[in-house]
Amino acid sequence: MSELVPFDVGDADASPFVQFERWFDEARGSARDLDAVALATASASGQPSLRMVLLRRRDARGYGFFTNYDSHKAHDLAENPRAAILWFNEAHGRQVRIEGTVAKMEAAESDEYFAARPRAHQIGAIASRQSSVLGSRGELEARVIELTARYEGVEIARPANWGGYRLTPTRFEFWQMREDRLHDRVVYDPAGGAWTTVRYCP
Repeated sequence: MSELVPFDVGDADASPFVQFERWFDEARGSARDLDAVALATASASGQPSLRMVLLRRRDARGYGFFTNYDSHKAHDLAENPRAAILWFNEAHGRQVRIEGTVAKMEAAESDEYFAARPRAHQIGAIASRQSSVLGSRGELEARVIELTARYEGVEIARPANWGGYRLTPTRFEFWQMREDRLHDRVVYDPAGGAWTTVRYCP
């Protein structure tokens, strides 16, 4: 693990988006999938669900990921459009929790991302009926073979049931590991259109 660097309110950028990018950049080269995050959703009844996704959009509008709109997470978000993501970097002893509201991206943005994916990923997105029962691995592989032949030499359009979501943050928490479990926690909350920072007990 890298040397643990103290983190206090005075060290935090005024913008949580800038602070996240700072930690993200400092973590480059320290993890296989730096953009992997845990995504927590909940159904209308409050049943929680958690999985790893790849954070493919990071900007001042929020944090985006792509998935099948028939997936478990998509059903949760249709019922309860709020979620939380957790980014963790073990090498620096850091994690960032981001909570907020979630909405589908514009079709054009999903189209652009899908078009940039490797062809095998495009076919996989069509072949997999995500979160539905699958009889066998062979069944899925057969779909891939059939679709590969069908789309040979043809541009593959984004399927209507696949695209992006964007989480618009309403809260950030930056957590820095420290010795003796006296960790640093700095929370950003929006107040009157601006972000305020406060230190929490570990």
